[in-house]
Amino acid sequence: MPHAEPIEQDAPRFTTLAGEIIGWRDRGVIRATGIRYARAKRFCAPEDEPPATVPIHATEWSPALPQNTIPELDAALGVTPKEAAYCEGELHLSVTVPDSPATKPRPVMVWIHGGSYVFGAADLAVFDVRPLALEQDVIVVAVNYRLGLLGFLGGYADRPANLGLLDLISALRWINTNIAAMGGDPGNVTLFGHSAGGDAAAHLMIAEGTQGLFQRVIIQSAPLGISRGRAKMNARMGQKAAALNDEAPLDEVLRVQEQVVNAAQGFGLRSAMPFGTQYGHYPLPVEAEVDAAWRRAAPNFDVFIGYTAEETALFLVMSPNLMRLRGWPLMGEAATRAMVAATTHKVYKRDALRFARRHTRAGGNAYVYRLEWGKRRYPFGAAHTIELPLLLGEPGSWQYADLVKHVDEATLLEHGKRLRGLWAEFARSGQLLATGQVEPQILKWWKAN
Repeated sequence: MPHAEPIEQDAPRFTTLAGEIIGWRDRGVIRATGIRYARAKRFCAPEDEPPATVPIHATEWSPALPQNTIPELDAALGVTPKEAAYCEGELHLSVTVPDSPATKPRPVMVWIHGGSYVFGAADLAVFDVRPLALEQDVIVVAVNYRLGLLGFLGGYADRPANLGLLDLISALRWINTNIAAMGGDPGNVTLFGHSAGGDAAAHLMIAEGTQGLFQRVIIQSAPLGISRGRAKMNARMGQKAAALNDEAPLDEVLRVQEQVVNAAQGFGLRSAMPFGTQYGHYPLPVEAEVDAAWRRAAPNFDVFIGYTAEETALFLVMSPNLMRLRGWPLMGEAATRAMVAATTHKVYKRDALRFARRHTRAGGNAYVYRLEWGKRRYPFGAAHTIELPLLLGEPGSWQYADLVKHVDEATLLEHGKRLRGLWAEFARSGQLLATGQVEPQILKWWKAN
């Protein structure tokens, strides 16, 4: 992504309740980047940022939250090491606004990045929201939140759980308070999150303290099939994490996080994403009551939920052992294809369909999508994360990504614009045709019943 330009006398300014925000212009949009929305002491709930008494210079990208690198995922997405600048103790968001007059407040879309609750950042170049905001005339807010041991493990040693979820709620409060002054409609806010970000968005629907903060949710490839039955695994993880001193150096925290991940092994598919939301810990209900909580919440939200045709192919490619199996003569490809189909169904598809049916039957409005783009294209196919090059960034943002290595720029541009149009259509009104498709080879959707 381009660097923010030096502040000029005619730089865009927004007078908000948070303070005067000074942004910068970038090829048809106004950026207000790296805005601190909260502060967070280690293992403590976030504290909302008080109104500033001096101008907020929102001209630098939001730094990522502490995390370990995942080289295989970096390669798949084309994330470069130079993007990894971490900041502990502060939480940031970035706002992108079309640089054109508006006749009425614009819809607001809030991007919640994924990464198994251990990886990612709002302002990665591959997650650039500029094309979405510019093409679709919407305001997009990209939010960072705490990850891994610092954000999504608690209930041990008097350390609270769900801190990353509380961070997101703090960010939503900031948006609700300030977005109108930036041209947005606080009564028309859509969360859209991928993978763990989609899982977080789904759980924000039933979290305490979120009432009225958003109205729509786009849940992309959320691993809802492994979100339950995690208490024993989390308890074992907590035993390993309890020895960590609150004041330990950050590099030690990240080393212990790897040990905690190892302690989570042996719990089936759940072990593949050991960190996550924890039921029965604020702000979430106990596990036995989550279905009832989602039913109660259903009339308040429009939902667009879906999955890709070959979700777990991403993890197959990232595993040398499975790729060797895939290369076996005669049966290797068939065996791995069957494995991808079975695990895609169990972790993603089955529970997405259940979520949509429950939502509709409880009085909510829900659509389901299935993304086919890239299906059977070696080696990834229609894998987990495959929609991200279409929704976010520009072709240049994805130039180093193995995920789309053999896809030409014209295809990314054309297909991306169509998918962004569908996402924004849902964000504007919560309504889509009862059934439809963005070309047969890209995406199909239908109304849940």
